[in-house]
Amino acid sequence: MNIKLMWRQFYQSEAARIVFIAIMTALTGELKVMPFDGEMFRFALGGIVFFLLILIYPPVSVLRTGFVTAVTVVVFRVMKELWFGAALSDSLLLHMPVFLFYFIVAIGWHVVGLEKYKSFPLRLGALAFLFEVVSNTSEHALRNWWLHSSLLNSQEWGVLVGVALLRSFFTVGLYSSVALSKEKQRVEEMLGVGSELYVEALYLQKSMNHIEQITASSHDLYRKLKKENQRELSTQALHIAQEIHEVKKDSQRILAGLSKWTTRQQIEVFYLSDLLDMVVTANEKYSEMIGKECVLETTINEDFQTGQHVPLLAVLNNLTANAVEAIERKGRIFITIDSDKEWVHFSVHDTGKGIPIEHEDVIFEPGYTTKFTDQGTAATGIGLSHVSAIIDAMQGTIDVERLDKGLNVTVKIPMESIMKEIEA
Repeated sequence: MNIKLMWRQFYQSEAARIVFIAIMTALTGELKVMPFDGEMFRFALGGIVFFLLILIYPPVSVLRTGFVTAVTVVVFRVMKELWFGAALSDSLLLHMPVFLFYFIVAIGWHVVGLEKYKSFPLRLGALAFLFEVVSNTSEHALRNWWLHSSLLNSQEWGVLVGVALLRSFFTVGLYSSVALSKEKQRVEEMLGVGSELYVEALYLQKSMNHIEQITASSHDLYRKLKKENQRELSTQALHIAQEIHEVKKDSQRILAGLSKWTTRQQIEVFYLSDLLDMVVTANEKYSEMIGKECVLETTINEDFQTGQHVPLLAVLNNLTANAVEAIERKGRIFITIDSDKEWVHFSVHDTGKGIPIEHEDVIFEPGYTTKFTDQGTAATGIGLSHVSAIIDAMQGTIDVERLDKGLNVTVKIPMESIMKEIEA
């Protein structure tokens, strides 16, 4: 047990990160191009991997990481040469200069502060180019001096500069692609959470209105009982009113926090196509998770920006998830967005089992459900009531049409309600 704990602590430690970077750099350093005849100087993949890894998995100390990596690369190459029968002195002479490359790069990023430039690709690439030129020049010059007692000529210098330029900006471009992908994933996750919180805040507000009514009714009951000299009952009614009032105050504090967060999420604007992509991605994963084969097809006839991405995502996600659940084993779901001068139309059509005709009038009531667990327990039945409440808040309408196979849900929302955030 102690060994497992020690291993877990090491795995999560700074030392493990440094070891990982050093080993990966040493291994990929063997994938190389050797541009100068008769020399061991190489342009290796290891330099790109080292820079990329300290960008993606930034160590606490770049300087320490560079030193350990430089030593590891030298030791790895010397041991490989010894394995094939080379003399130790010759191996050290050939490979010791590579220490300068990694250590100079590490010194450079340590001095300027790598984290400060990660959000500025051009500056990051320019600095990487500078450090690459200095480190490569130092390595090659030292090896030249040791082996040939000469320095770089103009041709060698040109090759070093050209390769440094390509490698630096290639690595920065690759890192930017990874960073953008992670940022997009983070935004989608945060927006998903935001849409769920928006729904909960909406229902919390409705609950608070009910609490207010109950509080007023309890207080009226207290006053009536007091007039009738029912002291014990009037005291009990007053106590109930006070307790309900405390619940309301707690709910207000929670709602204030939720409203602040969801309002902040609506500052940005998204295209409708962006929301549609998020809905499709999320529900493709959902259908796989519950063991169904669903093909989701989308059509968008007019795309524009909206500041109401949180409630719209909540509506589309809920309707599409319901469509996925309605599919028995295999099926198709068609999501369409269209608009005219006054309205935006959202349609979700599935080829699932649909709903009984006698249920059409109650499907938006809280508690209605056709879904049951394997144990026979009914689902909460609040999904469509959530959708209906959000659409009402946006002054829209929702209609359900039974088809020969499946169900078609159409939502109409005024264009003004969707676009008012970006028009202000």
